[in-house]
Amino acid sequence: MAQITIEAATPDRFTDAQHTWDNGGDGRSCQCQWWTITNAEWQTTTREDRERLFRDEVEAGPPPGLIAYVDGEPAGWVRVGPRTRQPRLARTRNFAAHSPEPWDDASVWAVSCFVVRKEHRGQGLNDRLLAAAIDFARDGGARVIEAYPLDPAEGGKKSSSDLFHGVVSTFANAGFREVARPRPDLAIVALELTG
Repeated sequence: MAQITIEAATPDRFTDAQHTWDNGGDGRSCQCQWWTITNAEWQTTTREDRERLFRDEVEAGPPPGLIAYVDGEPAGWVRVGPRTRQPRLARTRNFAAHSPEPWDDASVWAVSCFVVRKEHRGQGLNDRLLAAAIDFARDGGARVIEAYPLDPAEGGKKSSSDLFHGVVSTFANAGFREVARPRPDLAIVALELTG
């Protein structure tokens, strides 16, 4: 049985985060910057620019996400942190118009991106990454975690790159409740961490 561990994306793990994006999805070109910059900025940055932005983010801290390791090899990634540090979320009409939480509230965190290397899919890494993200958010002072998963049962087949948001069932299994359905195939889900 494989040994799975999950660690915060600290500066000493920068190359491990890069490795998780090498073999699955759009992670290598995105550098997990899609939610951190505006569309105009996205259009004018190169992959190298985004890598520099990600490096700066990791070095400045706090960690912007978590890395899953399978038998010591970097295998998966999840972005988790305050929504205020992911400004494109608030600029995305489907989210902005439907989230019940104020967008300037730093106690609302978001799980916004998953990547799992192809050879490690089917091992439940997204479930493990989400469980670790919940603990990480709770330890970081989050009041609520919000996410924006797709529902593969609606709207036709999705590519693995489209599923970087995660899927509804993963979040439902972790105790998230659906708070909105902006499109038939897109949900907003939330988990209250404090009562």
